[in-house]
Amino acid sequence: MLESRVIRKLAVRLLPVLIVGYFIAIIDRANLGVAALTMNADLGISAAAFGVAASVFFVPYVLLEVPSNLALQRFGARWWIARIMVTWGILSAAHVLVWDVPSLYVARALLGAAEAGFFPGVIFYLTLWFPSAYRGRIMAIFTAGIPVALIIGTPLSGLILEMEGALGLHGWQWVYLIEGLPAVVLGVLIPFLLPASPDKAKFLTAEERTWITDTLARERAEREAVDAGGHAGRGRAVLRTLFSPQVLMFALAYYGLTNLNGAVSTFLPQILQPFGLGTTETTFVAAIPYVFGLLGMLVLGRLADRPGLRAASIYVALGISFVGLVASALFDEPIIKLVALCVASVGVFGVLPTFWGLPTAIMTGAAAAGGIALINALGNLSSVVNPAVIGAIRESTGDFNGGLLWLAAMSVVAMIALAIILAVWKPTRSAAVPTTEKGARV
Repeated sequence: MLESRVIRKLAVRLLPVLIVGYFIAIIDRANLGVAALTMNADLGISAAAFGVAASVFFVPYVLLEVPSNLALQRFGARWWIARIMVTWGILSAAHVLVWDVPSLYVARALLGAAEAGFFPGVIFYLTLWFPSAYRGRIMAIFTAGIPVALIIGTPLSGLILEMEGALGLHGWQWVYLIEGLPAVVLGVLIPFLLPASPDKAKFLTAEERTWITDTLARERAEREAVDAGGHAGRGRAVLRTLFSPQVLMFALAYYGLTNLNGAVSTFLPQILQPFGLGTTETTFVAAIPYVFGLLGMLVLGRLADRPGLRAASIYVALGISFVGLVASALFDEPIIKLVALCVASVGVFGVLPTFWGLPTAIMTGAAAAGGIALINALGNLSSVVNPAVIGAIRESTGDFNGGLLWLAAMSVVAMIALAIILAVWKPTRSAAVPTTEKGARV
């Protein structure tokens, strides 16, 4: 059937490139946690200082999210995403020059400024191609790059750490250098690998282009029709969306979610380090929870696309996160703690694709670009606060258990915010079920 064929073509043509890009982004962001296994001792970095270093990344990242995504719409998604990747790749590799705590702070801040806008930019790009009914599973496939990157990247970084002393560099310096360069290469290729828009997609037939452009146009018209001020100017629509209570409440919910995801990937190797394993063994064990995170993403992402189950899937993910995080904080026996972290990872990673299906269902055009970016930016304030809080708790208590309980509390914050959202707003039918082929699959 036409609909299934188009969606399948779009997924095959677009997702591999975007997934690889996100894969690289996650590795370049999370390798700080693996590098810390030896870097902290080499540079004399305390637990509290490391928490600040992890936080500093997100200060410019948050401040520049909205300007970056508005620029993306102005200059074109392909070119702006390419610019982001090239600059962040160069700055990630430049971490090889770090020599003390202040220089690490500067390097992390510059990397955050470079990467700002990438994730919301890709989300916005996907809304230009996929109807609302498919975004849950598409987001699930795309964001599967997070656990896949961590499954592969964590032990890979551990192996690179074994290059200690090669060419006079520390192992952690090789981690940054080797893992930063792929972003530059892919960034140069992005404008040639990603098409600009559905109406110009040469890999689709004329009939397929007509169907996808008409479907997306109809959805935009439906969303604009429920916008009470839809007749106002474009600039007013952007401002109205940016400062709407819905967007701000979505940002609060996302604040809770990003607390979970960011902390797990940043601190997991150090949480497992007391198990008595070597550095390389620790990074391989640290990959295990991410396997369960990938499973959670795929299962919950597909569940979210079933009529009426998007909200339920989000609550299930947050509930699983809460139970796993509390259990991992209460038990210090290595096997039980690892099992609890695996349970937590199912929800921690599974909630991401299910969440993004909601805000993308109500925003269009420049308002969508700015609104998505603002949700991502304000939500990522948690990544400014959270690592510093966990680092301080670790410094004062000697373990990460208090930090894990802090994360469990953040899942409750997200649940409350989403309950408020769903009490005053319901997704349109087009956001819940496919327009013609209800059973179509990607």
